[in-house]
Amino acid sequence: DLKFPHHENEIAQSEGATGKTFCNCWIHNGFVNIDNEKMSKSKGNFFTLRTACEKPDEVRAYRYLVVSSQYRNPLNFTEQAVKAARKALKRLDKVRAQLIETLAKEDIIEGKESEISLTLVPKQMKNFESALLDDLSMPRAAASLFALIKAAEGEFKKADDLDMAGLQAINGALSEMDKVFGVFYQVPLSDVEEQEQKDALVVPKQVLELVEQRTLAKDAKDWDLADSLRQRITELGFKVKDVKGGDPIVSRLES
Repeated sequence: DLKFPHHENEIAQSEGATGKTFCNCWIHNGFVNIDNEKMSKSKGNFFTLRTACEKPDEVRAYRYLVVSSQYRNPLNFTEQAVKAARKALKRLDKVRAQLIETLAKEDIIEGKESEISLTLVPKQMKNFESALLDDLSMPRAAASLFALIKAAEGEFKKADDLDMAGLQAINGALSEMDKVFGVFYQVPLSDVEEQEQKDALVVPKQVLELVEQRTLAKDAKDWDLADSLRQRITELGFKVKDVKGGDPIVSRLES
């Protein structure tokens, strides 16, 4: 089903709809297997991305899993593979956050270089680019990425005297590599999730009235009534946090 004119039809449809060039290079990746079996509705192992990756970190983990694999080979989607990808992303995110925080608050002496900035970073960038030119060898490209992550982790283990020039060079290299990997981003909310988030910020009029009644009960030192009103607010899915000298803070209970 991938023989002529399958891809040609894809191009024709896309260019006919947009009036623009669809792409300059067309590369077909290997099939996605589920636990080493071909994904099929008849086998009951058919998933969409929305059902397989329900959480933002799972979406990014799947992206990393795909982009760090060899595109020609079948991709085996397993719970263990996604877990390993999430672990790798957690490590990437931690170092990236440390780099941004450290570089923002520490002074960097212009013109000062180090072994990391002069040797390690250029070497790994060259290896990264060579891997891309070698039939998109993304596992090798990922190895270069994590060589830089390891170097940054080594620096952050120091109590003081950080190699700021080296960390700055690593941060720049990570930005360049992420133009290919594309994993340092915030997963956008779906329309449903965005509406749910907006709804969570809205406090119903009934709840606000109960909060006001509770405040009056507390002012009158009617603690039993104040407690019963708090309970009613809780039953409606909200909580109240009292603030000394200010209005109480009302928020939705986490489900």
